[in-house]
Amino acid sequence: MNVEEEVERLKEEIKRLGNLQPDGSYKVKFGVLFHDDKCANIFEALVGTLRAAKKRKALTFDGELLLQGVHDNVEITLKPPPVADT
Repeated sequence: MNVEEEVERLKEEIKRLGNLQPDGSYKVKFGVLFHDDKCANIFEALVGTLRAAKKRKALTFDGELLLQGVHDNVEITLKPPPVADT
């Protein structure tokens, strides 16, 4: 799986595990993602995939690097899909 595919899978998992916000974004805590069995099986390097997604501006979180335990309560926000022009 290449980086783009992993980022897309990560977005799907954030939607599955996260909470939909009024603006169309999804929020999930890092610990929820990290400790989820399905995510553990999909992502060999979850932190690396999160950093790649942040670099592509698909999601946001505080800090540069998230570590299990220390950052379990850090919220990850998947940005809402762009609104199509009519």
